[in-house]
Amino acid sequence: MQQQDLRSPRGAKKARRRVGRGDSSGYGSFSGRGVKGQNSRSGGGVRPYFEGGQLPLSQKLPFIRGFTNIFRVEYNVVNVEKLAQFAANSEISPEVLRNTGILRTLNKPVKILGRGEIDIPLNVTAHKFSASARQKIEAAGGSVRETG
Repeated sequence: MQQQDLRSPRGAKKARRRVGRGDSSGYGSFSGRGVKGQNSRSGGGVRPYFEGGQLPLSQKLPFIRGFTNIFRVEYNVVNVEKLAQFAANSEISPEVLRNTGILRTLNKPVKILGRGEIDIPLNVTAHKFSASARQKIEAAGGSVRETG
């Protein structure tokens, strides 16, 4: 077999519909648009979400109240229980968490939260710490460094 012998499987390449090319083609004269009416005209048809004059669903639903805080910061969250897998006295930073697979990306700042227990001393560097996480890490003999 050579390259020029390769063919797509039957039915893989469906011919496009050629309209307005004679009555015997099956798509002649009216080109598959039917006879008269709004949808047969060029540029015809109704806008998206138009429901025939009935009050559209998008207008029936209530507005979302409140506002969006433009200063909101989203964090990559890591709980203390995840840090328990590291060796004692190891240095833990966002890069280390990324390399070990605890974090997928470093596109957000990292915040350490206090779920779970920890009993080994660790030196943890992150952008933010919850009060309970800070207390648990320091109680285990570790240190906390906040990079803001």
